[in-house]
Amino acid sequence: MPKNLGNRQRIVQLISGFSGPLAEGLGLELVDVDYLREGDRNVVRLIIDKPGGVGHEDCQAVSQAVSDRLDELDPIPEAYYLEVSSPGVERPLKKEADFHRFAGQEVALHLFAGQEGRKTWQGILRGLDDGNVLLEVDGGVRPFPREQISRAHLVFHF
Repeated sequence: MPKNLGNRQRIVQLISGFSGPLAEGLGLELVDVDYLREGDRNVVRLIIDKPGGVGHEDCQAVSQAVSDRLDELDPIPEAYYLEVSSPGVERPLKKEADFHRFAGQEVALHLFAGQEGRKTWQGILRGLDDGNVLLEVDGGVRPFPREQISRAHLVFHF
């Protein structure tokens, strides 16, 4: 198990807990929070979204609000960088509501363990039912248990 994984998860939960309401107060959705080590630096990364897309001023407003709250709470003992960005065109699907909201769109599912020799499945999202992500693929709708999905995101074609 990676060093400080439990502490990192606790910090992500703490930041998620106060960042979601801060973002909502600014008319934004908190898509994801991560706290990780990249090279020789620690990074707190927030992804935000809103209908019509996120601009630089949205990222700046969330960054300032979250930074102020982090300064108050001081939960991270080491130096870190705070990054706030939009989800981009291949938006991650994290919450249960995401699997309903983006039904009808093309998505990619990355599995922890392969099924039928494949760890990545791509198709049309048909929603979420009883804990299963429904994906239209290979001429039918196939259920994928959500707990077996390591990552899910929209697919963008250039």
